[in-house]
Amino acid sequence: MSLLTSLIKASTQFQQAMEKRPPSAPGNAAAKPAAPEAPASATDDRFTLSERAGFDTARPKSAKLSMAEYKQTVGQDLAYMRETLRHKLAEYKLNPATSVEVSKDDAGKISLGSGMPEQTRARIEQDLNNSKTFREAFSRLSASEPTLHFVDNALKLNKAYGVNNSLLDTLVSDNQQFNGLQDLAHRYDSMRQTVNTDQATGYSDRKNFALSLNTRA
Repeated sequence: MSLLTSLIKASTQFQQAMEKRPPSAPGNAAAKPAAPEAPASATDDRFTLSERAGFDTARPKSAKLSMAEYKQTVGQDLAYMRETLRHKLAEYKLNPATSVEVSKDDAGKISLGSGMPEQTRARIEQDLNNSKTFREAFSRLSASEPTLHFVDNALKLNKAYGVNNSLLDTLVSDNQQFNGLQDLAHRYDSMRQTVNTDQATGYSDRKNFALSLNTRA
């Protein structure tokens, strides 16, 4: 029997079987019961999202801070300043292991503290003050480095001993978009000028900020 003949025979048998079925009376067909709702699985979004929302609400705002990103930002400015000073030491034929302290004088200009000859130090200071990129990097660090130090210590104490720092909670915005390092630094600097609290002591302000850099580090 060919395949075509088999298909025709099967079709004929099916049609005959359908013709022999008694017609069902309209309206007598029993309504099919609705299938019971399947129990929610452990991954049901209705419950997972609700539980997650409750968990996020319970977490302190500071737990959402991007510490790795903050440290990378500070590290980039530090690396740039260290590399710039390394080139300056080489340019003026100074010992590459010379340790240099960078700060700002009362006039707001870059000032160097080091054991190098006075005339050479003055020339390097002039070069650095003429570099807008170097001045901006130092200005950012004068705000971000103390802030990062404060935030990092506060989070470590909270994790190790459960000690909550109310000042840190005040610094953090509910909107994560406004929790960049420079945002925190601005709020931290402003708060330290208006709030007298032991939690904010021990950190240099921008005016007195200084960095000791070893170009070989």
